[in-house]
Amino acid sequence: MAGSTTPAARALVICWLPPLLVLFLHACWSCGATERERTLAMIKPDGLSGNYTEKIKEAILESGFDIIKETVVRLDTERASLFYAEHSGRSFFNSLVKYMTSGPVLVMVLERPDAISKWRALIGPTDARKAKTSHPNSIRAMCGLDSEKNCVHGSDSRESAAREISFFFGDPGSERVEHDEL
Repeated sequence: MAGSTTPAARALVICWLPPLLVLFLHACWSCGATERERTLAMIKPDGLSGNYTEKIKEAILESGFDIIKETVVRLDTERASLFYAEHSGRSFFNSLVKYMTSGPVLVMVLERPDAISKWRALIGPTDARKAKTSHPNSIRAMCGLDSEKNCVHGSDSRESAAREISFFFGDPGSERVEHDEL
């Protein structure tokens, strides 16, 4: 019979399958294969109006990120206030909301291993003035002005990334977004 296997052949496959599986898994672990992670990236109004979008996207792609989703949105006062709700008691809150509603923003979902920490490293410190000295090759050094108008946003944790991605790309269970990043 064509296509049939003998009991001896089946036994041979069964005997060799576990060692081959172990070798395969070891090769994956030793080559550094890691879980891919997603984060939210936002180019703020000053980044879009300053025509930095293409430079920022180029830096994203050159740093090994995949852009999974992107959209340009214009936040109204209610949505900007909701996005930055954890800052509502701070003195800069009204100014931040006014700034974030001053023009459109480009929101992206980025993916790669360690996406959150790699994106935060690429964007640099929150205060763009400090970034120009301490991280001159960062995105904020390239196009940010200060700690509020710092050109880009990045999620600060897996939890924040999940909430922020849901905020812009949909998940009816998410209402409040908390993060420590402006």
